[in-house]
Amino acid sequence: MQSYGFWASLAFVISLLLLAFNGVFSYYINSQKITCLILFSVLFLSVSAVLVSLDDDSNSPSGDSKWSYLVGCFCTVLASLIYSLQISLVQFSFEKILKSDIFAIVLEMQIYTSLVASCVAVIGLFASGEWMLLSAEMEKFQEGQVIYVLTLVGTAVSCQLGSVGSMALIFLVSSLFSNFIGTLSLIVTPLAAIAVFHDKLTEVKMVAMLIAFTGFAFYIYQNYLDDLKVQRAREAQAE
Repeated sequence: MQSYGFWASLAFVISLLLLAFNGVFSYYINSQKITCLILFSVLFLSVSAVLVSLDDDSNSPSGDSKWSYLVGCFCTVLASLIYSLQISLVQFSFEKILKSDIFAIVLEMQIYTSLVASCVAVIGLFASGEWMLLSAEMEKFQEGQVIYVLTLVGTAVSCQLGSVGSMALIFLVSSLFSNFIGTLSLIVTPLAAIAVFHDKLTEVKMVAMLIAFTGFAFYIYQNYLDDLKVQRAREAQAE
């Protein structure tokens, strides 16, 4: 296993990049104002994500080479870059191209993107030949074939609901806010693990969640200040 300090530093840099990409794209593509409160929010959420990922009770990488992990980190950063660009472009489409205030446009966007993704996934499944292994994988599933199918259906439904929620946040607020919520949900996942799998709530996880909620509070307070400023401007115009 590599030095723990090395992985802590590397994880910190990657975690900062995950939110920073979306902040940069939001600034240039969506004209998002980056204030001190939003910067503090990004920093706090990044630190909390690092604490959760490097908790002593979590799985630590071992057995693979340093080069393999570096390649994995690079792919993670690249995926984050593409995803951040995607949600910023979705917000741009809502605001500049579609220009609709009807919430149904969110469902249309989700349906079309999911349709394209499903077609690509099905083509890849048959092109790789892995479709022939599905029956064997189902038979080897310890909980039975029915639970296997229900697991796949439940995963698909929950992913679609999560995607619709993310798309709705982009439509109603901004892509940056949607990314914040996504990051926050990953950080508070240990709460679900405690309730469902009776996982151990360590001190590090508690501190991480406290820092995450603090960072989220910074962002919410910034939105409150922006809304208050708009409200005062409207009242001044009315007078």
